[in-house]
Amino acid sequence: MAKTWRPEADTDPVEACPIGPVVDMVFSRWTTPILWALHECGTQRFVELQRRLGGITPKVLTQRLRQLERDGLVARTYHAEVPPRVEYEITDLGRSLGSVFAALGEWSAAHMSEVEKAREAYTGPLPR
Repeated sequence: MAKTWRPEADTDPVEACPIGPVVDMVFSRWTTPILWALHECGTQRFVELQRRLGGITPKVLTQRLRQLERDGLVARTYHAEVPPRVEYEITDLGRSLGSVFAALGEWSAAHMSEVEKAREAYTGPLPR
């Protein structure tokens, strides 16, 4: 039987939420697309990754890749060549998030139409 998490009455839910740090780390604006691209397309150079992602700026891509490298989800390999070459790949730790993303994908496929209906009921029909 799964253990049910029950916080104390005076516990701050933001501090006590066991998945908060993971959500902050993995589900920022560009992190998920970067991880998906590296998982699906394999090792890539910076320019290849930027081209694949579309609207991301070089500054933001650099920041996100550094954060992902710091957190152990992406590995950066520097090749001392002329010109120098840097490649990025998803690590085993990053790959281990695959089941989380798969579960969210399944949930999305099963429930996003309900979410859209609830949104429409709340705000009225969206302009098309």
